[in-house]
Amino acid sequence: MQESTLNHFRSFGRFTYPGLYQEKLRRDLPDDIAATGRLVKQQVIHKMTLKLGRQGVAINPAYGDINKVPWYRQSEDDYFPTAAAILAELYHRDPRGFVPDRTQEHKLIITCRFVAILTASILKSRGIAARVRCGYAPYISSDHIEDHWINQYWDSAKQRLITIDADTSLEVRPFDPFDMPADAFTFAADAWHAVRSGAQNLAAYRFHATGKLDELAAQVFADFHCLMNNEIPYTHYPVFIDSGFENNEEKLHEMDSFARLMQRPDENFAQLQDIWETRHDFRLLQGPLI
Repeated sequence: MQESTLNHFRSFGRFTYPGLYQEKLRRDLPDDIAATGRLVKQQVIHKMTLKLGRQGVAINPAYGDINKVPWYRQSEDDYFPTAAAILAELYHRDPRGFVPDRTQEHKLIITCRFVAILTASILKSRGIAARVRCGYAPYISSDHIEDHWINQYWDSAKQRLITIDADTSLEVRPFDPFDMPADAFTFAADAWHAVRSGAQNLAAYRFHATGKLDELAAQVFADFHCLMNNEIPYTHYPVFIDSGFENNEEKLHEMDSFARLMQRPDENFAQLQDIWETRHDFRLLQGPLI
């Protein structure tokens, strides 16, 4: 990977900037990335884990006793959109910060995007080129292929990108969640082309509203924004995706071309950066509060 690209991923974005916690991240967390990732996961509970535990479904004992989570706790994603906000609340609830024995009532109820931006923030604080990625995780047990956010970082010793999933790192997997094989995770652009080529049924993926191509396209754009160090919330998507998107053949073909670039983001990084700087409809967003 080119040094200019690595420097881009060493820099913070508005969501990964840890603020005044940067030095604490360097000092308080173990040097080993896998140990750090598992420790990150021990500070949080996924909202679906909480929901299932409250319904009496057996969950991984590593998540602790869900019954000890205060009854009024729900998803806290909207309260802590940035790494700095997540860190502030973690230290607010337990001044010790990242500890393996954080009590259930002091854990944050956040989903994979938030774990991923926190993980990226920690790695960037160490001067490591790191990024958040979006796509789908076939390894998560579900009736659909779940949308998911993970991380990649550049290992300077091995001279390669390493893909990691801190959010599900306490689960038993047939692979190392801190050095995932290339075929374990389906990046959003690959999912797009699998559907468009007929290799995969659109209904196989988890969707939260329409279940149409616009949600799949939104995931590709979320991945694009992540590559530009702009890890947008789930509810934001570019103005390029309008109400008639899935029936607009011109836009669908344009999306095909864009997704092909996204399938090899490092090889095409200069072109993706140019798109970032020039395509208003790819960069400007719409959402509930925009």
